[in-house]
Amino acid sequence: MIESCPNCNSEEVIKSGIIKNRQRYKCKKCSYYFTVNKLGKKIDDYYVNKALQLYLEGLTYREIERILGVSHVSVLNWVKKYNIKRPYSGNYHPTYKILSASELSKYFQNTENLYKSGVLITELGDKFMMIKWERFKD
Repeated sequence: MIESCPNCNSEEVIKSGIIKNRQRYKCKKCSYYFTVNKLGKKIDDYYVNKALQLYLEGLTYREIERILGVSHVSVLNWVKKYNIKRPYSGNYHPTYKILSASELSKYFQNTENLYKSGVLITELGDKFMMIKWERFKD
């Protein structure tokens, strides 16, 4: 017997017929019909959170795909699933670099690198990603 609904994780599941020789189930809580647990490749929540952070920082789906190694379609689906809205701001443009700890330290030693910009550092395994916003000059 199926233990929980793949849609809402409720344990209130009942049998609901057979489709193509497979047992069909219905969730009493959300009325979701399903035949088996979703088995597909589960992506670690760490990557989901990182992808959504990078999306909010202004990176495109394809840039996120290149950085994290996760399909841009998955990122798009997560943005839709969690109803993420990116605040529109045409005054800033993000650029990013992947740096080691020593490279990051050298970068911050030069204060001119931080002038008239915002910087965010996020960990990516053994490296760090630095996202920098520079104000467009009018």
